[in-house]
Amino acid sequence: MRYYRIHTADIAYITQQPRGIFTAIGKLVDAGILSEEETEEYWKNRAYFEKVLPVPPFYEEGNPDKAITWFKDTPEGNQIYSEMTFYREMARKYGTQLYMSECDEIPGEIIYEDDFQIAIKNQRTDIRITTHKI
Repeated sequence: MRYYRIHTADIAYITQQPRGIFTAIGKLVDAGILSEEETEEYWKNRAYFEKVLPVPPFYEEGNPDKAITWFKDTPEGNQIYSEMTFYREMARKYGTQLYMSECDEIPGEIIYEDDFQIAIKNQRTDIRITTHKI
């Protein structure tokens, strides 16, 4: 199965991996970069995704395993990615370069899985991960 992540080049403090798209756009909101209308739209989008995309339970504990999530190349995973237009638009508008990393193997030790995504720790170094700008 194919797995993919949407992220920036910035390295996240907790995971020491590239920061995912949700966190990257959240950082723009926290910094006050988005307009008032965009910020309102951000909160609407965030509420929607928190409703339809399961939030892995380890986040409630502060992500002690330093896990990262990868979308699954499944109808569910691809559908949720296609719905993330607001996040991609804000990244483009405010100069946040996004990347897609892809691999055809499980990229690490799975600690969570649902229909949309997996969360892994201890990312493997022995597999091919292809990364490109989007």
